[in-house]
Amino acid sequence: MTSVAHTPSPVTDLTIVQVPVSDPRVAPLLRELGDEYSARYGKDAHAELARYPDEEFAEPYGGVLLLLLENGEPVAGGAFRRYDETTAELKRIWTHSAHRRRGLARRVVDELEREAAARGYLRIHLTTGPRQPEARALYLAGGYTPLFDTGADPETIGPLPFEKHLAGNAPTAKASAP
Repeated sequence: MTSVAHTPSPVTDLTIVQVPVSDPRVAPLLRELGDEYSARYGKDAHAELARYPDEEFAEPYGGVLLLLLENGEPVAGGAFRRYDETTAELKRIWTHSAHRRRGLARRVVDELEREAAARGYLRIHLTTGPRQPEARALYLAGGYTPLFDTGADPETIGPLPFEKHLAGNAPTAKASAP
């Protein structure tokens, strides 16, 4: 049997769209995330995806769900929800299994950061699982601050928390009175 190296297809037409969770184009995101989490953590993770009501990812509730479409088909996506008045929480960052290693997750995270900043959020918070080294690497490379000991065995930590202050919205240090 001959092995052929996978060469990513050239990016042809990428479009970011904001959609409700009920949009049929979101189904591959939810299905693949649930399957991936179940494979990595050995339990049915589809329930974890249902943990937050769909409306938390809608504009009136301070959230958003974005899909990155290539030639009209979803290849990546992600969402944020209101964590608190000044913080958005990233959730459901996904790249279709047939489209990985193309920088699409980075593009989605960048778009989510821009959207959060445009809505007045000052900070992003997120957690990723200890068995997701590619997600950990994505956030570290994207300028996120780990809120855990990066030298510790991730399995001893549980969910790995990160934060990032949004450009132009970062808190400033107050000068002390003389």
